[in-house]
Amino acid sequence: MKADTLFDLSGRIALISGASRGIGAATAALLAQHGAHVLVTSRKREACEDVAAEIRDAGGKADAFAAHIGDIASIDAMFRELESKGLVPDILVNNAAANPYFGPMLEMDMSAFEKTVEVNIRGYFYVSLCAARRMRERGGGAIVNVASVNGRRAAPGQGVYSMTKAAILSMTEGFAKELAPHKIRVNAVLPGLTDTKFAGALTQNPDLLKSLLRAIPLGRIAQPEEIAPLILFLCSPAASYVTGASFAVDGGYLA
Repeated sequence: MKADTLFDLSGRIALISGASRGIGAATAALLAQHGAHVLVTSRKREACEDVAAEIRDAGGKADAFAAHIGDIASIDAMFRELESKGLVPDILVNNAAANPYFGPMLEMDMSAFEKTVEVNIRGYFYVSLCAARRMRERGGGAIVNVASVNGRRAAPGQGVYSMTKAAILSMTEGFAKELAPHKIRVNAVLPGLTDTKFAGALTQNPDLLKSLLRAIPLGRIAQPEEIAPLILFLCSPAASYVTGASFAVDGGYLA
């Protein structure tokens, strides 16, 4: 394989959930820079269009679509719209996530539990089903699940969120084994503490942040642009023999 084609995504169509900001937006921009036609999705089409417009202004290909990953009907509607426009993804990055509650599991309201599970487990599973069935027809593809270091080491105050991320790691392995005969690779990325709005409850609390940083050997939080390159690798020809694996990008937290 030639060096200049290792990360070439020309002709590929990449669907990225939760791509209106943070890791999703950074991933969309990077995949577009390497030739992918990026489908930017989140609940609000306007926010997605802002990201897509920036990508197009930089010379890339991008379109915006609305989808609530916690809603099966919304996912179905998105895939119908994609097909109506001839945009069938052969790359899927499951990135959308929910964490509506921070605190002891004993005090957690069941509505918050259900929202977390609906997005983080059922949503990832169903979007993967919809995408993989189409990838199978097209002769292959790649799926990358954005999980979390919490999937390996449950964090205080984030018990259910951690539980859902652990489920994603198992889901990744299960899909990888089933989809390998169809030339569909499935892997996971485990970001550590990252500077996003999603992690604001942690990063914007000075005392809590100081405590968290003590557990990170590199001594700082990540930027979304530091997570995206590993996702690019797993989507690219460079990772042609990689499936069923999970990779931490965590500044050494899990070491």
